[in-house]
Amino acid sequence: MASEYHRGEMDIHEQASTYHLFVMLTKWGSLVTASLLVFLVLVFCTPTSFIGALAVGVVMSVLGFVVLRDKGGDAH
Repeated sequence: MASEYHRGEMDIHEQASTYHLFVMLTKWGSLVTASLLVFLVLVFCTPTSFIGALAVGVVMSVLGFVVLRDKGGDAH
């Protein structure tokens, strides 16, 4: 039975690019959401001052950036 589909011959460049974009947006969006949530909790639910909460949020963002940045190489 003849078929137009041949396993492994399809160009998946667009699908791979879309998946990579989705992973990047999820990763960085999660970091932003977590940092903002920690900041807001510290400001409104604890006696921490605005400056203290901001400092914790910035430190968390910087540490998250260091951990989540691309290390290079071709990971799967």
